[in-house]
Amino acid sequence: MIKHLQELLEKAVSCLQRDGVFPKDIKPVINFERTRSKEHGDFATNLALTLAKPIGKNPREIAQLIVDKLIESMHVEKVEIAGPGFLNFFLTNNCRRQVIKQVLKLGNKYGNNDFGSHKKITVEFVSANPTGPLHVGHGRGAAYGASLSNILEKSGYEVQREYYVNDNGRQMDILATSVWLRYIELCGVPVAFPDNGYQANYIVEIARFVRKKYGDKFLFTQSEVYENVPEDEKHGGDKEKHIDGLVHNAKHLLGKDNYQKVFNIALNTILSGIKADLESFNVNYDSWFSEKQLHESDTIDRAIAKLKEKNYLYEKDGAIWFMSTHFGDDLDRVVVRENGQKTYFASDIAYLLNKFERGFEGALYVFGADHHGYIARLKAAAKGMDINPEDIEIVLTQFANLVKGGKKVQMSSRSGKFVTLKQLIDDVGVDAARFFYVMRSHDQHMDFDLDLAKSQTNENPVFYIQYAHARICSVYKKLEEQALQHNQEIGNASLNLLTHEKEEDLMRSISSYPEILITAARTRSPHTLANYLREVAQNYHSFYDQCHIVNITDENLRNARMNLSLATKSIIADGLSLLGASAPESMFAEDRDTK
Repeated sequence: MIKHLQELLEKAVSCLQRDGVFPKDIKPVINFERTRSKEHGDFATNLALTLAKPIGKNPREIAQLIVDKLIESMHVEKVEIAGPGFLNFFLTNNCRRQVIKQVLKLGNKYGNNDFGSHKKITVEFVSANPTGPLHVGHGRGAAYGASLSNILEKSGYEVQREYYVNDNGRQMDILATSVWLRYIELCGVPVAFPDNGYQANYIVEIARFVRKKYGDKFLFTQSEVYENVPEDEKHGGDKEKHIDGLVHNAKHLLGKDNYQKVFNIALNTILSGIKADLESFNVNYDSWFSEKQLHESDTIDRAIAKLKEKNYLYEKDGAIWFMSTHFGDDLDRVVVRENGQKTYFASDIAYLLNKFERGFEGALYVFGADHHGYIARLKAAAKGMDINPEDIEIVLTQFANLVKGGKKVQMSSRSGKFVTLKQLIDDVGVDAARFFYVMRSHDQHMDFDLDLAKSQTNENPVFYIQYAHARICSVYKKLEEQALQHNQEIGNASLNLLTHEKEEDLMRSISSYPEILITAARTRSPHTLANYLREVAQNYHSFYDQCHIVNITDENLRNARMNLSLATKSIIADGLSLLGASAPESMFAEDRDTK
């Protein structure tokens, strides 16, 4: 419909240019938005306001000139000039009703659009270090990234979903060493567990598996374990030097092969758990990209060589630095330490290069709000390697607090006292968890109300939406119970009977689904879709309360209302699916009346 309205305006402007009223060199950009209130029509455009300066006329005068040149359309009832010069388009009732036929014909393909123009993009999200199970802090990024990927795909992008596995570096060595120390404890050797080690119970469980598989093969004495290791923080030392000393001894005592066995067990156990948790959360990936690939290939060296070739690297204090401040970053960044080791940032640069070498035209990163500094440094790295920084998007998701009984749930990942994503799913269910995470804008802090998420009341937004879907299913069942047949063809032929205010409100809301999807894709905002589904559900409940569907004698009207109901059902099911939630056909509070 927007395309049709744009064509009407283009023709009007062209006529005004031909008549010499508007300059011929003006190329207007015509944008439409859904109006917030039906009193202002269905669509609005600010075209007259944008033309005011280049034409040199008052916006309302320009608007009137355009309206006078608009040709008649069977889809437009009237056009009004509002405020400083907005043009409000009112569609005909027949036009609004035709959307019911479209939805019933297209099913879950309704709303598909070409906004993304088949652009190949990779969306990286979650990418939590495989040093422990996913916790509720990762849940928001998972729900956001998965939902956005679905919306982008429906909006014409070629989307690849990727998880970057940080399976290399110091934190992974600390993980492996933590497992080894717990293993030694299980073998009966007392260990003063390091302040900077991973302390949660899952480390002990992994250590038990290591011992079960290898017995005492990896056992050493206490003196061997702590030989030349600096004191820990609790004894007045440096906790960083202490854990690094333990890592060094683990590698030295175990040897390369045995250390790798402990390392791999720890990595694979945790990564398997992460994959299982995400799959149960309706989050699936096309690629699990290992950081080790970058180190085992020549990608990091080639990325560094690209920067060196352009003289964007320099040496200082024995380390090699990237001149990221040259491209707007607040600090220059080390890519190779004085000991010759590549930094995490070197891996980030190589990973960015790798994405575009794989043929992607855009790279979208979903990071937590604490990664704000990554925006400037990744953009700088892109410029340094001649990658268009506009092809890189970094979306930051704000933190989510768990609230129970009106009080914030205290968590600490360092001590191992946190709520895992699996625990949240078990507590409130996948549907509520997925929906609650995306019902607020990703750039706003949110309180995840556990009590509300578990409630089966209309105050729970996902329940309210799912109830609308289940209610439509129950109407269909009641129709069958009364030996009445739904005839979609008769319903389509009788759409002119849908004249009730609540019917028109519902038709208006479901007809806006394609524009909602484009808006959600363009602004990278799944919450736009979540809020829209609440509006559709509200309009359906209002329609249901005031318009009988089954118990009416007019067969034509009954079939028309059934068509409207089934079109609504299709929209709700598709929208919930994009957000990773289900559309149940029955619920405990399903209506027992026979409307």
